[in-house]
Amino acid sequence: MPSLSELLLRLLLTIVVGGLIGAEREYRSKSAGFRTMILICLGSFLFTTFSIYITEGTEDRIASNIVTGIGFLGAGVIFLTDNKVNGLTTAATIWATAALGMGIGGGYYTLVIASTLIVLVSLIIFTKLEEVIDKINQTRNYRIVSPYKDNLLHEYELLFRKYKLSFRRLKQSKNGPNIAGNWIVKGSEKHHNRFIEHILHDTTVTEFEF
Repeated sequence: MPSLSELLLRLLLTIVVGGLIGAEREYRSKSAGFRTMILICLGSFLFTTFSIYITEGTEDRIASNIVTGIGFLGAGVIFLTDNKVNGLTTAATIWATAALGMGIGGGYYTLVIASTLIVLVSLIIFTKLEEVIDKINQTRNYRIVSPYKDNLLHEYELLFRKYKLSFRRLKQSKNGPNIAGNWIVKGSEKHHNRFIEHILHDTTVTEFEF
């Protein structure tokens, strides 16, 4: 069994690793933030340590239960809003943080430190890259309601093409004198903004969701 000083060093590393990852999530106002990530890393570290040094022969069983438990915790931060799944990155971060806690419990310091750096790079640097990609190609849902006239939805689709947007019509409906169309539309942020500006200045449009 490691000495008390080594166990305290591992405990300190657990707090640092969980705190660094949690600080990034807290800064972005995510549901699992600073305290949560520290507790996840600490819990995984303690379960791993206890499984190795207290209950010999059951290490793999306890480790697998950590993975199962973290899976339920991660599922709790995933939710659906406006036809978009949110929380997947936070759930994956919870999973990775738990694995780092297990690695600290096993004494794999170099691997844990290197993996922590990779996690932080993924959350901080790659987020900027993701934002650049998102500006180049965004997917949006549009709903336009206007007084009915023949081929009106087709006219809107010609506008999509004019502003260099690709689209797929999801549904169309007629309610009283109005007709509504719903589309999934892909294109650059600049082209989306130009189309939105056009529709916002169209006085015949009674409803516009974008």
